[in-house]
Amino acid sequence: MLREGLRRRLAEEFEGEGLFDAFSRGRYATDASHYQIIPAGVAVPKGAADVARALEAAREAEIPVTMRGGGTSQCGQTINTGLILDCSRHLNRILDLDVAGRRALVQPGIVLDELNRQLKPHGLWFPVDVSTASRATIGGMVGNNSCGARSLRYGTTRDNVISIQGLLADGTEFDFGPGSGNRVPEELMQRLLGLGEREAIEITKRFPQVQRRVGGYNIDALIPNGHSVNLAHLLVGSEGTLAVSTAIEIRLSPLPAQQKVQGVCHFPTFRAAMEAAQHLVKLDPTQVELVDRTMLSLARDIAVFVPTLDAFVKGDPAALLFVEFDDPDTNAEKIRELHDTMSDLGYGFGRGGAHEGGVVEVWDPGLMADIGELRKSGLNIMMSMKEAGKPVSFVEDAAVPLEHLADYTDRLSEVFRKHGTEGTWYAHASEGCLHVRPVLNLRLERDVKAMRAIAEEAFDMVRDYKGSHSGEHGDGMVRSEFHEKMFGRRMVRAFEEVKDAFDPERRLNPNKIVEPPRMDDRSLLRYPAGYRFDDLDTGFDWSAWSGASGGFQGAIEMCNNNGACRKLSGGVMCPSYRVTRNERDVTRGRANTLRLALSGKLGRDALFRDEMAETLKLCVGCKACLRECPTGVDMAKMKTEVLYQRGQRLGFSLKDRLIAEMPRYAHLAALAGPLFALRDKVPAVARLVERATGISARRSLPRFRRDAFREAEIDAAPKGDAGEVVLFADTFNRWMEPEIPRAALRVLSRAGYKVHSAVPEGERPLCCGRTYLAAGMLDRARDEARRTLAALLPHVEAGRPVIGLEPSCLLTLRDEFKALLPGAEAEKLAGNALLFEEFVARETGAGRMRLPFAATQATAHVHGHCHQKAAGTMDDMTRALAAIPGLEADVIQSSCCGMAGAFGYGADTIDVSLAMGEADLLPAVRRAAPEALIIANGTSCRHQIADGTRRRALHIAEVFDRMSAGE
Repeated sequence: MLREGLRRRLAEEFEGEGLFDAFSRGRYATDASHYQIIPAGVAVPKGAADVARALEAAREAEIPVTMRGGGTSQCGQTINTGLILDCSRHLNRILDLDVAGRRALVQPGIVLDELNRQLKPHGLWFPVDVSTASRATIGGMVGNNSCGARSLRYGTTRDNVISIQGLLADGTEFDFGPGSGNRVPEELMQRLLGLGEREAIEITKRFPQVQRRVGGYNIDALIPNGHSVNLAHLLVGSEGTLAVSTAIEIRLSPLPAQQKVQGVCHFPTFRAAMEAAQHLVKLDPTQVELVDRTMLSLARDIAVFVPTLDAFVKGDPAALLFVEFDDPDTNAEKIRELHDTMSDLGYGFGRGGAHEGGVVEVWDPGLMADIGELRKSGLNIMMSMKEAGKPVSFVEDAAVPLEHLADYTDRLSEVFRKHGTEGTWYAHASEGCLHVRPVLNLRLERDVKAMRAIAEEAFDMVRDYKGSHSGEHGDGMVRSEFHEKMFGRRMVRAFEEVKDAFDPERRLNPNKIVEPPRMDDRSLLRYPAGYRFDDLDTGFDWSAWSGASGGFQGAIEMCNNNGACRKLSGGVMCPSYRVTRNERDVTRGRANTLRLALSGKLGRDALFRDEMAETLKLCVGCKACLRECPTGVDMAKMKTEVLYQRGQRLGFSLKDRLIAEMPRYAHLAALAGPLFALRDKVPAVARLVERATGISARRSLPRFRRDAFREAEIDAAPKGDAGEVVLFADTFNRWMEPEIPRAALRVLSRAGYKVHSAVPEGERPLCCGRTYLAAGMLDRARDEARRTLAALLPHVEAGRPVIGLEPSCLLTLRDEFKALLPGAEAEKLAGNALLFEEFVARETGAGRMRLPFAATQATAHVHGHCHQKAAGTMDDMTRALAAIPGLEADVIQSSCCGMAGAFGYGADTIDVSLAMGEADLLPAVRRAAPEALIIANGTSCRHQIADGTRRRALHIAEVFDRMSAGE
């Protein structure tokens, strides 16, 4: 009843959204920790006034409020039983910028990367460079007192916050800043100053003297020490338990020099690296970061990181320390000193044994950026293990003085072994704050008990070394319980007194920092006692993972809520989220919904409810998560599995069948060309078709051509002796743009290759089954896969590469075929199926392909199909185009084009489709010179470009055909 009253109040007074359905609440039940609490509701405020309204409504309903930014907290800070306020969707602006004074006033929901992107033209940045910068909000960083890799130089968030504006628990507005501030309740101020004066000696004695200390409240800020008290610094690190912020004033720094250098120090043992850290920091680097052998090994299983590793790892080191310098005037000298220091410590390449090591210098900014991405993904690389056990966060960010680092890591590793597990290490060696997570399966009671025992022993050690048990990631439900052990009872009582002063009724994020639950309370875990998962008869093979439904459970549970899918620029992942900013529309939101549905948390038959369909509707199947998600959550494949399950129970719609069966009726559609043209020309007809089929009247239909491409054309082509290949003509190019396979055939023949056709069983041409996959008809897709595999396998056995033109089709042979028809034959085909540009890049690189190119001065703007990017083949596009003399190729930095096969045709999805196109791609095409070439290998991409800009994009095969024919 209280929740219903809150819902009605928000519906009447709130400008933003109030979300109270089970699916929405479930999506906010977890963060990046191993905890789960279903909230009473979620509010998405549009402005500061909405925050005040939500706070007041929750107070009247006697429901607590928890502020949430990116939802990436590792200790359960952003989940609770009450009302969750998601500030990331709307409260994300710079309110005021003082360039000369190097200050900015920002809303709490602004994402760090977005903030720095806007500051860059002014030569400034907010220098707390956390690994989650692509999704971490400034409000969340303030709540957590985040640190970042370069805190050695720039300090923590607390060091870079000037003032905070917001609301106290009772709705009182405040402005905390230097001195007394503008709006500080006198009674509150006096009470806190009295506490600071009374506890000054105890604070000095009890607070660990290490930079990485974020445990408890910053009550050391209440000690005057010759300067005025800034209550904003008390709020930093308070995890939203004391007040609610609506504006944060931050200190900015000049952008660091672009001319950096990094020395990658290789060590033969992990202990050797730990002992060396204290010596390397004396060189005054901006950072000293650690990666161990286990993480390097895991990273090698993630395709996106392999080229980076090959570029800087020498031999088989047990650990690496990345030492960075950023002063152009002294970089060369510093890197020489680093070599000397490593030599003085006894390490050199080729020395062997306990002395094997040395420094690999990295001067290239691009490689440095790639290394940075690898290091920032350290946690998620660790989480990429497919086994039931996963690295668990609860002791991972303790900080100890550098002189004790080697002994501490040795002793903690022994504790792990004692409890039958091990951990992997990475992060901030420069400050003695190393992230380590023992591998545990928290579905098992024995492993929950092991977690408790390890925590007890680990924090005893940290206390012995006078370190901090909470060095970077906060307290939440993981570490708050141990404050008394670390600080003593008197300090814990002081923390409680601070909470009493700000929030006596416990309305703001209760049970964090003070009065916490037990960290091993199974009722609060993501996998509580009695956790179960539905056992489905799946259409795909999920056996690479563990758990029910043939491993589908384990695949879904790979999502650890790290939130990399929430990035707003760079890469491709979750393009619909970039338009909607809705938690529902990211890989994380969809994976959480699936896990909750299949574990019975969303009610009976949740998988088949409309809310599930809505959850997955805006997933465009870009497959970017397969490459860009650090834990490899393949939401495109999961969506197809769910569509299959729903189709078995509920049947398929007319629209689904029209999409899926297109390869079978394409020959008839080619005869009905005038009817398709009539539909596009007469709006009334288009609207009738929309009502009948769900295909938007605002989208032009593809044209099926009577002059479709035929295999006989391949058989009639000239045969050379440069090598033998198979040309796989997909349904889309065959029937809609036959000039593309014809161009590819001419290029291959002109280059001297003997081109074969694949002879299908029956008269119907081969098809990869992509349209069936889009509709979730996995049984029909499997039939197509069998037919295609049978036709292509003899060529593969004969050593002929299979060359395809449409990325979504050819790459189906490399991906979904293996999940539809697991076994050696599908693996062989996958290993021999190449996109046209991959084949060209390979052959030209080996000197085997020679074409009679005429010199040109043309410019080509290249848009990559999502599946090209997901498969890591965009470099092959640029390498292939580089073979054309004088052609200047510019890759458009874009996410998904927005068309995404059938997605762009849907009446219910066209608005998002168009918005996705307008985000990057279409404006870039409009800016291109009229004479410039536009290249897009995807059928859907070319359609979106044509609809949105009236320009025709070319397939790379057409470009090669034109240029090698002298056009």
